[in-house]
Amino acid sequence: MSKLTPFQIEKLGLSKIKSPLQLSTVRGDNIFNFIDDNDKLVYDLSMENYNQCLSKNEEPPCMEKAGPRQHIYFAPEKTTAAIVTCGGLCPGVNNVIRGVVMALYYFYGVKRILGVPYGYEGLNPDMGHGFIELTPDKVKDIHQFGGTILGSSRGAQSVSTMVDTLVANNINMLFTIGGDGTLKGANAIGDEIKKRGLDIAIVGIPKTIDNDIDIIDKSFGFETSFDVASPILRDAHNEATGAYNGIAIIKLMGRDSGFIAASASLAMPVVNFVLVPESAFELYGENGFLEQLKKRLKQKHHAVIVVAEGAGQHLLEDGNKEKDASGNIKHKDIGLFLKETIKTYLADTQNTIKYIDPSYIIRSAAANSSDSVFCSGLAYHAVHGALAGKTNFVIGKVNDKFVYLPIAAVTTKRKKIDLESEFWFAVLQSTGQPFKM
Repeated sequence: MSKLTPFQIEKLGLSKIKSPLQLSTVRGDNIFNFIDDNDKLVYDLSMENYNQCLSKNEEPPCMEKAGPRQHIYFAPEKTTAAIVTCGGLCPGVNNVIRGVVMALYYFYGVKRILGVPYGYEGLNPDMGHGFIELTPDKVKDIHQFGGTILGSSRGAQSVSTMVDTLVANNINMLFTIGGDGTLKGANAIGDEIKKRGLDIAIVGIPKTIDNDIDIIDKSFGFETSFDVASPILRDAHNEATGAYNGIAIIKLMGRDSGFIAASASLAMPVVNFVLVPESAFELYGENGFLEQLKKRLKQKHHAVIVVAEGAGQHLLEDGNKEKDASGNIKHKDIGLFLKETIKTYLADTQNTIKYIDPSYIIRSAAANSSDSVFCSGLAYHAVHGALAGKTNFVIGKVNDKFVYLPIAAVTTKRKKIDLESEFWFAVLQSTGQPFKM
């Protein structure tokens, strides 16, 4: 892999089996065409990057276009696929499971499809979970419900043990649906498979309600999350305006990135302060948050505050870096902290403070229509890639096009709000809060 092709996708071998899909190779016949491995999409579409590549006579970094290939690697009638869901719940997980099963069964004729219960635990025989046989009839209605029919869990399992389980059950491809930790686990499984010289494809379908997977435009469930959050903000605003100096604090999910809080506030523009992990704020001082809030109350006699769960953690640090099963630092409750701090600061002022935390309701919701369409596309393209023998890749949209990306490329760092971006400027315009507090 050269430094100019950081998005090169690994393959298990040559694809020699003719695809069962009745597609075309001719432009203009009104039938969808097979995608060739040489069909590439430029990653950076800016004129600046174009001119730099032109001046250096270099090819720009390109991504492999997702879609069905004319020749596939696995013989469908001999193939066993498995699906595992890991980490926290997220709208759309069941949609993705359904899409993968339907594509495997009806597009390619793969009849043996296994569901792995309770995340990576299900690949450890010592846990005793076994497998679930997945059929079109079993999954046909699951898209109507939130959560995951397979169950989920956090935490690592022995990579060697998980690969042993795949081998023992003749599993040829594993679809992993999860966030950063899940994808890193999938990459480790893929590395162990490569080390052993096995013919097993590992596919990642990025799942994070926080939308913090790097490079890709968005992750599924994110749009539903701020869609569900928007009426909650509306009702919180009603609560705040119903009292003199009424204050509503709504905490939304966002451990390291504040995309949900920011997007929900744009979708329901009744919010006066959005606090996100990317933008550190101070409580006290002339331009501090508390003084800005006091000014707001003096002018309008109500305020709506949306705070991402990972915001303001520098105000709560006590040296205790306790972590959850996924290795993430457990954050203190910034919402409760703000409620008590505001209460103390405004002790000499008449006010009413309401604190709302709808996080677990939001993440358990069923996918909305837009996310449902997106989930189907992710599932179908993941299946096309797996059958073609591609491995250690994720499916995602970049520049609004479905592409295959190496797992390692999207797990190097978390995606965060760019505070100099038009997106964050739009949030500040909507709320009227200062650039810095």
